[in-house]
Amino acid sequence: EVQLVESGGGSVQAGGSLRLSCSASGITFDDYAIGWFRQAPGKEREGVACISSSDGSTSYAYSVKGRFTISSDNAKNSVYLQMDNLKPEDTAVYYCTADRLSNFRWVYCSGSYVYRARQAFGSWGQGTQVTVSS
Repeated sequence: EVQLVESGGGSVQAGGSLRLSCSASGITFDDYAIGWFRQAPGKEREGVACISSSDGSTSYAYSVKGRFTISSDNAKNSVYLQMDNLKPEDTAVYYCTADRLSNFRWVYCSGSYVYRARQAFGSWGQGTQVTVSS
């Protein structure tokens, strides 16, 4: 059974930084891709950044390019999201998801395709709240 645990959320002022962590268990990490998504109240769950644990290839939403960096530590079965220059519009609950590379829906990682994003992936963490004040 896939288990994902997010941590690292919090409250910061605009321009600040946070580093989120996603720890995965129950999977062969090298065979999976991991994605960070976020959901603000009243909005669809949208992709933020994704990474292949196999070759390190990444995909980012346009709204976070140049500000967020996704990385993985395969030895620790963990993926990180470094968020710099945070903006109030980044406020949301951030979730990580994982799926086998052959099944991973990379189309969602751009953030522009959000239809039934929650149903497109089988496993999600419990989420971590990020609040950015102006």
